[in-house]
Amino acid sequence: MQELSVSQNLSSDGGFIVIFGGSGDLARRKLLPALARLRTQGLLPEKFAVVGVGRSNLDDASFREKSGLDAASILDQMYYCHADYTVQGAQILDVRLHELANQLSVPLNVLFYLSVPPDAFLPIIAALSQQGMVHQNSDGHGWSRVIIEKPFGRDLASAQALNRSILSHLTEDQIYRIDHYLGKEGVQNLLVFRFANPIFEPIWSARHIDNIQITAAETLGVEGRGGYYESAGVLRDMIQNHLMQVLCLTCMEPPASLDPDDVRNEKVKVLKALRAMCLSGEDSDVIRGQYAAGKVGADLVCGYREEPDVPETSTTETFAALRVFIDNFRWAGVPIYLRSGKRMSHRGTQITVTFKEGAKILFNSLPGVVAPRNRIIFQIQPDEGILLELGTKRPGQSIRIEKTSMNFAWHEAFESVSPEAYERLLLDAFRGDATLFVRSDESELSWKFLQPVLEKWTSTSGKSKIPLYPAGSDGPDAAQGLLARDDREWVGHA
Repeated sequence: MQELSVSQNLSSDGGFIVIFGGSGDLARRKLLPALARLRTQGLLPEKFAVVGVGRSNLDDASFREKSGLDAASILDQMYYCHADYTVQGAQILDVRLHELANQLSVPLNVLFYLSVPPDAFLPIIAALSQQGMVHQNSDGHGWSRVIIEKPFGRDLASAQALNRSILSHLTEDQIYRIDHYLGKEGVQNLLVFRFANPIFEPIWSARHIDNIQITAAETLGVEGRGGYYESAGVLRDMIQNHLMQVLCLTCMEPPASLDPDDVRNEKVKVLKALRAMCLSGEDSDVIRGQYAAGKVGADLVCGYREEPDVPETSTTETFAALRVFIDNFRWAGVPIYLRSGKRMSHRGTQITVTFKEGAKILFNSLPGVVAPRNRIIFQIQPDEGILLELGTKRPGQSIRIEKTSMNFAWHEAFESVSPEAYERLLLDAFRGDATLFVRSDESELSWKFLQPVLEKWTSTSGKSKIPLYPAGSDGPDAAQGLLARDDREWVGHA
């Protein structure tokens, strides 16, 4: 995670990034532009090439044109290999890489990026393994690493099976399970905020903190991906990966060092300490909902069941809220609320840490004087920053305490633009730094915690109605009740 200068570029020996699904949407929108920006910043070695792999019948020129990048970017280092995801396809790719390595004098260090549907992960890795293309600096070969996009499994059993299968071809330190949330500056800054500022770490515990809220809200619907979303839902799409990772970084103990495994070991301890949630009756720790027709901003939008490829009887959740507890010494008794949803009133991801009330003395004991709660709000997107909410005296003859905000915004504090998440993650993977990637035990423990929820919803599918909420709202009413029973309320919009 340490800052990298051009002179410290650990990938200076060069190599290839091979993108399976190279002509697809993710490559065009995120991966290729991220690599282009890295080259502009001088963070990529001179002996470097990108090879897109896919079933689309393209040549180098058409691949470059389809990318939409300008001539001054990385176009002259982009190539294409028309191949499928079989052993025969791996043989074609192997020949192409050797040709390019000889032609361009680029060493055969290869970072494979699997920007493909999940059912293609294992066939591709097995084909690469059979062709001898994934290895660990042995027999004169360069290194090879594999980035795997989410979703990594759809439940505990499938995640475990996928891990076992992949680990029969690769070692754990070759596998980079990517979660783009971990590449966001606001998420990375959690560790710096906590462990580089000694004024905060002593109060980061149940002794001082009342509750923590983690919200990831979208105003968009499924945007033509009804078929995919119907098999996923927000619990699989957002909470199992993104929000659980943010939870770990917010609540983990200080790692022994910034070594990738030291950091990830502490995240694993958080996941192991999670208390099983109550899933039935009025005390349920889990709320779900599905958006109905409504108004987002000035736009009238249809309900989820009216979206293309979504059945009119669907019970797939587009909103979920959870109350969780970490049963360890630091966090005992502190509720942590997670929520995520589509077609919300506002777009944004934030972590809100609310501190306990002050003692009923001095200003807190005066009649009619209410001191606001202290809060620290980490804004992850759309605008990254940190907000500190304090109580201050309102000017005047009487004592009136009002909430005042001290706002730190990245775009105002720093002249440089924050890098896109994929820029940081691609560079880290190419350098062999796995700190911001998910280890197999992290993935499985997250699934294990949420597995009872998936089973509960599956068992009641078709037997009970899913609560609906109007598009453009803050979710179903029950989500407010989840906190109201604790005499708390959500901070900000969903």
